[in-house]
Amino acid sequence: MNSLWEQNINLPSFEPLDQEIKTDVLIIGGGMAGILCAYLLHQAGIAYVLAEAKTICSGVTKNTTAKITSQHGLIYNKLIRQFDLDRAKQYLDANQAALQKYRELCRNIDCGFEEKAAYVYSLHDRRKIEQELEALEKLGFHGEFCQNLPLPFSVAGAVRYPNQAQFHPLKFVSAIAKGLHIYEHTPVRELVGTTAVTEHGRITAEKIIVATHFPFLNKHGSYYLKLYQHRSYVIALENAPNVDGMYVDEAQKGMSFRNYENLLLVGGGDHRTGKKGGGWRELREFSRRCYPQAVEQYHWAAQDCMPLDQVPYIGPYSAGTSNLYVATGFHKWGMTTSMVSAMILRDLIQGKENAWAHVFSPSRTILRPQLAVNGLEAVVSLLTPTARRCPHMGCALKWNPEERTWDCPCHGSRFTEDGRLIDNPATGDLKQ
Repeated sequence: MNSLWEQNINLPSFEPLDQEIKTDVLIIGGGMAGILCAYLLHQAGIAYVLAEAKTICSGVTKNTTAKITSQHGLIYNKLIRQFDLDRAKQYLDANQAALQKYRELCRNIDCGFEEKAAYVYSLHDRRKIEQELEALEKLGFHGEFCQNLPLPFSVAGAVRYPNQAQFHPLKFVSAIAKGLHIYEHTPVRELVGTTAVTEHGRITAEKIIVATHFPFLNKHGSYYLKLYQHRSYVIALENAPNVDGMYVDEAQKGMSFRNYENLLLVGGGDHRTGKKGGGWRELREFSRRCYPQAVEQYHWAAQDCMPLDQVPYIGPYSAGTSNLYVATGFHKWGMTTSMVSAMILRDLIQGKENAWAHVFSPSRTILRPQLAVNGLEAVVSLLTPTARRCPHMGCALKWNPEERTWDCPCHGSRFTEDGRLIDNPATGDLKQ
């Protein structure tokens, strides 16, 4: 079940830590967010190291659909109502700046970078599309209304974002990671203040960035309440149309589309981790019905951290911690948000003000409807009698027959059939 991006790619490799070291900044986690933090700190001349438990981009990054866009569903009308116009503008400006930074970096990197329009469509509700366009106008961004899309179904309408982008994420990482100060196979077992304890040495840092997808420290920040995880599925089809753009349904369980070279990537089948969903079966049925000549070449699944209010958590880990930072809750838009995280955290590490930091603050209110849902899921799971329990916080694990894994519906940790850890926030295998 390897993704398209893993085919014929040679990422640089790095030695594990085998000594005690000191540095200004420790980055924990070698996915796209951690790598970009390391890259921007390297460019700024700041002493840093990155510790990755396995190998770089071996976690969720390799399973992205690799869209670089400010189009994050019908988000801007919600942000204006939920926060205010200023913070909605901060969110838009941050993502547009991230897009521009990728554009600059990719000029000299062979990573399939292509500028494409991004569309968010609604199957049945034209008014939702009109409201999003009105919100974008208030923010000074000119979106366009579309109704005829090159997709095998009709829509009530869509918002078109011009000049967005897509790329090959692992080819990009392969280029920028060379020369960075990275230790692979170096899991951080414990933090004692700003000293990280690993299996073969300690890393003493002045500041720490936790970029581990789901934060692993439970005693600060309440991320076990503020986040849940969501799985989505992708098939890559040959002999399918070129849709010439990136498309996503505004509904959470809708479908997404983009091309890469001669393949059409179709995403969907979504569900909360540990719950049931359509998975690849739903996508294959759609393909047989709508693209009968297509041939499936690859299939894979992604896992995303979902925040309470659709906005990622980027900044100080909590109000009660100092010199500890986090980047998480990317809400399915990990490529653009990884760059946003790196730019914000680079500034905060240097003591500089960042114009976008306020909207992404991890210390903002948690009083959102999703909080009650997350709490209920945790209570139900904790009270469910079963032998298989997640080592993270003791929730009952659910068997996932399609992927043959044990999945946690509370916080999204996943394990192989024989109990080996796949996805965090758990930090170890199941006890046999």
